[in-house]
Amino acid sequence: MTALTAQLSNHIGAIFKNQGLPEELGAVRTSDRPDLAQFQCNGAMAAAKIAKKAPRMIAEAIVAELQNDPLFSEVSIAGPGFINLKLTEEALSNHLLELGNSPSFLVPDSGQGKCAIVDYGGPNTAKPMHVGHLRSSIIGESVKRTLKFIGYDAKGDIHLGDWGTHMGMVISEFEIRHPEWVYFDENKVDDYPSEPPVTIKDLEKLYPEASQASKSNEDRMAISRKATADLQNKRPGYYALWQHCFNISVEAMKKNFGALDVYFDLWLGESNAQDYIPDMAQKMQDDGHAIKDRGAIVIHVQQDTDKKEYPPLILYKSDGAVMYGTTDLATIVQRVEDFDPVKMVYVVDQRQHLHFEQVFRAARITKIIKDDVEMIHAGFGTMNGQDGTPFKTRAGGVMKLQDLIKMGIEKATLRIEEANIGESYSAEERADIAHKVAIAAIKFADLQNSRIADYIFDLDRLTSFEGKTGPYILYQAVRMKSLLRKAEDQGFPVHAPSTIELGDHETQIALILTEFPSVIEQAAQNYTPHVLADYAYRLAQAYSSFYSHCPVLGETDEELRQSRLYITGLALRLLEQSLDLLGIPTPERM
Repeated sequence: MTALTAQLSNHIGAIFKNQGLPEELGAVRTSDRPDLAQFQCNGAMAAAKIAKKAPRMIAEAIVAELQNDPLFSEVSIAGPGFINLKLTEEALSNHLLELGNSPSFLVPDSGQGKCAIVDYGGPNTAKPMHVGHLRSSIIGESVKRTLKFIGYDAKGDIHLGDWGTHMGMVISEFEIRHPEWVYFDENKVDDYPSEPPVTIKDLEKLYPEASQASKSNEDRMAISRKATADLQNKRPGYYALWQHCFNISVEAMKKNFGALDVYFDLWLGESNAQDYIPDMAQKMQDDGHAIKDRGAIVIHVQQDTDKKEYPPLILYKSDGAVMYGTTDLATIVQRVEDFDPVKMVYVVDQRQHLHFEQVFRAARITKIIKDDVEMIHAGFGTMNGQDGTPFKTRAGGVMKLQDLIKMGIEKATLRIEEANIGESYSAEERADIAHKVAIAAIKFADLQNSRIADYIFDLDRLTSFEGKTGPYILYQAVRMKSLLRKAEDQGFPVHAPSTIELGDHETQIALILTEFPSVIEQAAQNYTPHVLADYAYRLAQAYSSFYSHCPVLGETDEELRQSRLYITGLALRLLEQSLDLLGIPTPERM
């Protein structure tokens, strides 16, 4: 069971093969000109050089074999040799029934039995989450869900920043302000309080102050660096206080991520990789891959074929401190040991591409991963305000993620009230709808863009129920749900008909429905949620047009009514599945 275009490609490819031409030239895709054909094959153009014939002659030979094929109602040639194809109503109907009968909607489980790690999120402990964490989180969540859908044991790893200098700044600031705390008694090594002495609000207030103090005074920074080194050497009191900071930070993060419908399988951070570093670094030195360079220990990643310079990856600085590249390599060692993944996808800002190129090269040079393990940096652009600069608060500061979500919910609530939606619903249900509309607006605004592109975030436009927005797509999904409930109430339960009646408007949406497996394949292969978002929007648009032109419950012809109910049911299933892969939940009614 495969996508319709794949089935047609195999069918046409066999005919190319019979003509003594490469089978892959039979590749079929959705037509660029839907007014002329449903599908097209351009293989005759490429075959011309191989066969030393005019492409139209080759196309004519292929078409001659297709003229009486029961799959096609029309086969023609356009231009110099483009083959246009139109399916019979029976062939399209049969495929729709096959699509609806498949639990996976004909999407092959190509990742079955394989592990994939998706590294996304990446916030730091003891710091408030801000809008800069949004893109990584929601793109990564969609990538993980899509890989799971095609069969991978895909694990989302938040990869917390929990072990760096920022924690040394926080702990040393606590020691300066509260030297009486038991955590700073060097004679005490255990039996520390089980309850944290601080809250997340304390941390959010203290970190900026500690950071500013350290960055403005070199002596103060030296204290932070020493505290960092002591923490990384697991000084008992520091480590106990760090554990408190870690726990309350994670608790706050889970609330933010939960509000976005983003979830992680692994809540690991740099601290979890720390114990892997000594043995890993020693082996790299023993093998000659890591060498001393001006007091530091580095891995040279430059290759002879490179046309630009790649700096070496620093394992240890001259003062013995480790770098992000060190912990990233140690994390790879840990992942290989624990999960043996076939691929690792890092959903991180595109501006970090050089860093990941260094890490991936170092991982291959040192053989800490197998040659066939995929290492992918799925970079992304920035979320900007209407002035084209990175999105900030009105006062010009960095906006907290929870404040953005709150703004979205407030704007969604206003939109719902303006549209008189749910006036008779309970306050609890209206709040749930507003939350789902807000999340759909925020997420779809991001995910509809190519991930490497920057985009303008405009909450007023993105919460609209019109245009290419998340709320518009939710509205179409809810419309389908409402129609199917009414059908059930009126004694018209949805079931698969023996054949689907396909007029012009039914055919238009049917062809979009058949694209789903190809869309999933493309989104999974290229780590591009925007392909899914575009499909969801086109499907929502197609259903709106279908709904306007094709009466469903009012149709008196029983077979035609059942066909339209089946199309509605299948459209809803595929739209909800697409939205789920984007991490967007749908309300039952609006």
